[in-house]
Amino acid sequence: MKKKSIIDIAKELNISPTTVSFILNNKAEEKRISKKLTKTVKDYVEKVGYKPSSIARSLRTGKTNTIGLMVENIANPFFGTVARKIEEEAYNHGYRILYCSTDNSPEKTKDLLHVFKERKVDGYIISPPAGIEKEIESLIQADIPVVMFDREISVETDLVIINNEESTYQGTKHLLEKFKNIGFVTLDSNQTQMISRLEGYQRAVKEAGAKEYIHRVAYSQQDEKVTKEITAFLKNNESLDAILFATNYLVVSGLKALQKLELKIPEDIGVVAFDHHDLFELHSPTITSIDQPINEIATKAIQLLLKRLSGKTSSPPQETILSTVMQIRESSKK
Repeated sequence: MKKKSIIDIAKELNISPTTVSFILNNKAEEKRISKKLTKTVKDYVEKVGYKPSSIARSLRTGKTNTIGLMVENIANPFFGTVARKIEEEAYNHGYRILYCSTDNSPEKTKDLLHVFKERKVDGYIISPPAGIEKEIESLIQADIPVVMFDREISVETDLVIINNEESTYQGTKHLLEKFKNIGFVTLDSNQTQMISRLEGYQRAVKEAGAKEYIHRVAYSQQDEKVTKEITAFLKNNESLDAILFATNYLVVSGLKALQKLELKIPEDIGVVAFDHHDLFELHSPTITSIDQPINEIATKAIQLLLKRLSGKTSSPPQETILSTVMQIRESSKK
């Protein structure tokens, strides 16, 4: 069965296509079209199941009602949960989300930005890798709104982050209440959030007059290799009696390493994880975690973007810094 067009609907109802278009685009009152005719058209449209062409609408309005969401890894529980919340909020405001994972690669991110540009997305929410500053500046200069979250680069745009340094500072201090030699396993990364988390650990250790034990894991390695690295780090630093992991997926590898070495938590070694993971509440013993306010991050990011897209604000870029919550569980109690 042939899909009906506005012209078909106009012929069936014996009115002009322009009148049908005005009604379907909610301009009936503005164009002084009667409520009776408006109802007749809308009832008929519902009856025949007419769906306006998104391509035609975008050509007419200059908008596609789509948003590009670019995260490091959509499979990561943190990014996956943020994405789901953003999608819900966007859908409630008539927008659809196009997802992608950048793998923290500037080259891949640039390619994906080009794809989204061709798709004419209306705006972007990005957890950006370093090295795409020029591309983001280009979007902003073209009046395409961009909101960054989780980490920042040297571009002035709306930003939603957490207090990373203070969070790991407090997490390390918490461990120092019961343990003496605290290790820190992080990514070998220039991402701003990772640098801040390291600085928080270093500040707490320095204040306590304790020694630093830091291990940096190269990004995008297989879990088995990361487990081997952490195992070697623990073997080479037998005085360690607690460890703070800078992100949730490092914890999973770390727990495997502790199991391999037959180290009991928290009797032999205390553990604190940065970020939530369902595993942490199911693990025995349960794992203390520094939880990011995921719903708040997602809600703030999409609200900032929707406000820019609506044209209701021309205010300078806004930086939002949110606080974490430490969920103290069995792994850090001795």
